[in-house]
Amino acid sequence: MSVSSPNFSAEGGVAGQTPSVIKPVPKPANKTGGKQLPVLPSQSTYHSYRRAIQFACFLIFVVLPFFNVMRFDIPRQRFYFAGYELWISEFGILFFSLLFLLYVIAAASMLYGRIYCGYFCPQMIFSEASLAVEERIRKFINKRFIKLPAKRRQLMSGILFYAVMLAASVFLAFVFISYFVEPRDLLGRLFTLDIRTAGGVAGAATTLIVFLDFAFLRQTFCKTVCPYGYLQGMFSDKETLLVQYRDGQAKDKICIECKKCVRVCHMGIDIRNSPYQMECIHCGECIDACEDVLGRLGKPGLIHYAWGEKGELLTDKKTPLLKRLGLRDAKRVIVSLVLLFYASGLFVVLSMRDNVLVKIAPIRAELYRLGDDGRVFNKFRMTVANRQSKDAELTLKLENLPGAQIELEQPLKLKPGEERQLQFEIVSLPQALPPGVNHFEIVSRVEPSGETSTTNMTFITPPNAPTERKPK
Repeated sequence: MSVSSPNFSAEGGVAGQTPSVIKPVPKPANKTGGKQLPVLPSQSTYHSYRRAIQFACFLIFVVLPFFNVMRFDIPRQRFYFAGYELWISEFGILFFSLLFLLYVIAAASMLYGRIYCGYFCPQMIFSEASLAVEERIRKFINKRFIKLPAKRRQLMSGILFYAVMLAASVFLAFVFISYFVEPRDLLGRLFTLDIRTAGGVAGAATTLIVFLDFAFLRQTFCKTVCPYGYLQGMFSDKETLLVQYRDGQAKDKICIECKKCVRVCHMGIDIRNSPYQMECIHCGECIDACEDVLGRLGKPGLIHYAWGEKGELLTDKKTPLLKRLGLRDAKRVIVSLVLLFYASGLFVVLSMRDNVLVKIAPIRAELYRLGDDGRVFNKFRMTVANRQSKDAELTLKLENLPGAQIELEQPLKLKPGEERQLQFEIVSLPQALPPGVNHFEIVSRVEPSGETSTTNMTFITPPNAPTERKPK
């Protein structure tokens, strides 16, 4: 039994039936009168700026502990800041150095909002990096193993992602602990898998915390745990830089509801609701997204950086330069001047500190000691510390104490970071000094820098000691 195929007519229909007519799809009406809409070039490149700044911050984060630019050394009780080695005994300088860094962050928050969170915060940098790595691994697995079932590809992507995050966590934990333990010492602990000493336990605990953070928590930390985000309301005011959405009444400024500004936001917010949302980190990603979409339609973007809720746009070239830099009122000028004076004073204090610390104090448990030959001895205690990264030699000299000398082997050689405590005696010839208390100075000189310091001291002689009389 054969089945005959139907006959088709030239019009495309089946023979014996009424042919169907295919109607063309009507073209949308051109509201511009037949003219093509001009494509506006994108004026916003904040995404590129952020990536460049974040990469520079990552390099600085990795390099700083190896050059002692800013690092705590807990085992040696040292704090390295701007090339200076501060000891724990210099707590005043240490305190004001850390206070200066805190003041910088607070001043930046008042002027530029959450610019630190969006551009410089390590938590945000590494969280976004982990999201990017996860997305690239997923695309790589789906492309290379497209024939495998979806669940198996998802499992492979997860295993590879967590392996990469574990390796990255070990590296980041090593760099972080290097800010508190000397890097070469820490590297030896890492190779021996040390989990017994304080440094090894701290490294292992940091690795676990970093892995859990960047594999699971990420930006949730910024939304729920980080206290810095909650402090922004205390620092910001009507002139603080904000990311805000402006939808005017003109036809060329109406949002087309593409929602790209929402999709690119890593914090998951809609900037159109309010510029004061706690989760907004002022990164500017939504600005780029809006200008990219509306620019193709020949319209300007609706999201901008602006000073205050109804302030001037950051990109407004008509605004004076000082206002564009953030100095928009007297309060901001005063804060900037205070910051400048603070930095200048801190620099002066650091430059005036002695690279080799010399502390001398008399030992008065025994006021003086008389030798068999009648000489008078006074005992002193000295603490000396070489607070620099090179060898030094210390020499002591007496001033205004005639006929006296120091019984100490000189010069005193000191290695970098060496601290020594020792005792010495100053001896005076018989009848060279009047009885009682004699005031003098001990001048210490450091080579090769040539730095000198003077310490006022007293030398005690017996009250009935005969004095040498000068002839009239």
